[in-house]
Amino acid sequence: MAFPPLNEQMDLILRGAEETISVEDLERKVVRSIRTETPLIIKEGFDPTAPDIHLGHAVSIRKLKHFQDLGHTVVFLIGDFTALVGDPSGRSKIRPRMTPDEVEKNAETYCAQVFKILDRKKTQVRFNSEWLGKLSSYDFLALASHYTVARMLERDDFDKRFKSQTPIAVLEFLYPLLQAYDSVALKADVELGGTDQKFNLLLGRTIQECYQQEAQVCLMMPLLAGTDGIEKMSKSLGNFIGINESPEEIYGKTMSIPDNLIHPFFKLCTDIPSRDLEKINSDLMQGCKNPRDHKRWLACELVTLYHSREAATRADENFDKLFRKKQVPDEITEYICDDANPITISRLIAQVGGAASNSEARRLIEGGGVQVDGQRVTDPMMQVTIDRPILLKVGKRFFIRVRPKD
Repeated sequence: MAFPPLNEQMDLILRGAEETISVEDLERKVVRSIRTETPLIIKEGFDPTAPDIHLGHAVSIRKLKHFQDLGHTVVFLIGDFTALVGDPSGRSKIRPRMTPDEVEKNAETYCAQVFKILDRKKTQVRFNSEWLGKLSSYDFLALASHYTVARMLERDDFDKRFKSQTPIAVLEFLYPLLQAYDSVALKADVELGGTDQKFNLLLGRTIQECYQQEAQVCLMMPLLAGTDGIEKMSKSLGNFIGINESPEEIYGKTMSIPDNLIHPFFKLCTDIPSRDLEKINSDLMQGCKNPRDHKRWLACELVTLYHSREAATRADENFDKLFRKKQVPDEITEYICDDANPITISRLIAQVGGAASNSEARRLIEGGGVQVDGQRVTDPMMQVTIDRPILLKVGKRFFIRVRPKD
């Protein structure tokens, strides 16, 4: 097949990348690919440790899509075997082990979500249990012989735990080696990952050479900050935007990000042209335009990517109703209450999914974040009898209509 010219490929591949080891190796591989009309094998692994893919994951998945658009072979690798070990990257203690059932369930949701970004027909979905599950004890010994404990302890997170006398399981030392062996099994030309994966990706280069393969290129993408603007986006921290969330949730969460994240989100999470990125950055630096306008643009771009342009338009209109015209959204989820007995408002909020617990619901009420039929609730112990439909609002975006059973 005919590939785009070198400069065009390099510009797209390197857009948004934090570090590439090495650019020279990448250029050489691309030149050879063009000359031989052979696609490069691009790999990224994801351990299904949580059921949802969020924008942080999508940063590198979108880079896979760039390679795909250039004609290269993309391998979306599900680490069903390595998930049972647990990636120690960035961990200050041993990660709890997952069960095979948990891994299998999460892997199914990953496959369903990833094709919101990647082209299903052009994507190879592989599971690393295909080869790691078949390694004999002798194979494991051979793999382990290619690296030393001293080199492992040079890794920052291991070094900190060793110095603080925090336990490090032998199992955790195996993880980087197993991820590296994935690259051997797939004969990867390029491996993608976040900057927190640098050690693992570089070890892949080393292990490939031990197995007489050409070393892969390590392409590292920045870690996307969460909606709090402080920590890395993470479901466990609650600062994430899931690509499978409703248009209203994606839109509303995007509008809540700090102003300093507007440009990074545009750069890493959308495909808007470079000239638009430069204009956004200039506007934000000079303060010549309200950041809210750029956030609305960003929110529409994200909803369009993961749903549709029509869904983005509706979400934008709903945002106007909620926050500018102080109205409620057109479509509101209904909850049917079977019990006709009085219930405390805090318990009702937790029951309908507006809070994780009664205590969290009480805190929301005390903070002034709860309304019933447009009236603010101040008493967490207020009794409510569902003998007619009521409109419950929790926080800024959670609306639900609670009504009695017919």
